[in-house]
Amino acid sequence: MRVATPSQPSPHGACKMTTTVNTILAAPILAIDLGKYKSVACIYDSAESFRFQSVPTSRAELIRLFERHQPSVVLIEACLLSGWVYDLCVEKGIRCLVANTASEAWKFKHTKRKTDRDDAKRLAELYMLGQLPTVAVPVREVREKRALIQTRQRLVGRRVALHNRIRSILVGQGLPAPRGKKAWTKIGLAGIAAHARPLLECAEADLWRGRLHLALAEVEQVQELLRQADKKLDALAAEQEDVAILETIPGVGTRTAETIAAYLPEPQRFRTSKQVSAYGGFTPRQYQSSEVDRRGRISKRGPATLRKLLVECAWVMLQYNAWARAVYARLSRGGTSRKKQAIVALARKLLVRCWAMLRDRTTWRPEPAAAPAT
Repeated sequence: MRVATPSQPSPHGACKMTTTVNTILAAPILAIDLGKYKSVACIYDSAESFRFQSVPTSRAELIRLFERHQPSVVLIEACLLSGWVYDLCVEKGIRCLVANTASEAWKFKHTKRKTDRDDAKRLAELYMLGQLPTVAVPVREVREKRALIQTRQRLVGRRVALHNRIRSILVGQGLPAPRGKKAWTKIGLAGIAAHARPLLECAEADLWRGRLHLALAEVEQVQELLRQADKKLDALAAEQEDVAILETIPGVGTRTAETIAAYLPEPQRFRTSKQVSAYGGFTPRQYQSSEVDRRGRISKRGPATLRKLLVECAWVMLQYNAWARAVYARLSRGGTSRKKQAIVALARKLLVRCWAMLRDRTTWRPEPAAAPAT
């Protein structure tokens, strides 16, 4: 039996098909459809047959599965469980490939049946055909840092939701809504707390004061959690040279710099700026058929946290970075109808510049001034 041997993993998040090389199947292929409680394994060996086995999703059971079949390669889908399963394969010295489920080769648009066995079998079949789209898996430390950054972003979103709830409570009682940053400082929150009262002490007509008291208690809790997350992220950023390089960009703060560094830990994996843009989800969608060639909005296939912070940073850079202002003015054509498109394009250019800085280990260099027309 001759099978395809995959090439090296592609850049983080970028889809790359495996290449076909004729080799003899010396050991079984083990494809696993991971589930929260139960996983289904598809074993393909030299007998040219598919065998299936269901096992509980745990380290001990997967180790027994590996020892029983001694696979040449383990194939899994990119999911919440893929990180520790990949680490387990590395620990046992087994080659592991993680399939990119966002790839077009992995779409189930017209299938009439989709089961866990079908998913596991599809992994093995795509691998043997040399068409398995794979992603590179960063080391555990990088994955943990990304998770902490995402946790902080969720806390920020929770804080914003609480601020909006407090505004709605006050507006509903004919009171002025808090405005600006000063409204959420200690002095501002103390002024809002003057309207609040413990819920158990409120009469039926004043239950809004109790709801306000609960919302203020949640704000205080979220603020404390954010302080803890910021303190840990600050300590990690102080030890990273990549963060220090990116912070030389006017308008780029520590939170944005550490996010870019976390999602571009190995910039050499990307060969071109187009690959970096595609990884960030900034490339346009495209539909082409015969003479029709339409390009739509950005794909948004990359990490959402990275893209969100880059867009926010692009707005801030307009105040502090002359290069950003010049790019924005050129892309928006001096009008107001293309502001959002110009900001998204600026965020893409910022990502590419950050990648080049990390790749070349250089600090920020603004664009040279254009020579005056003569």
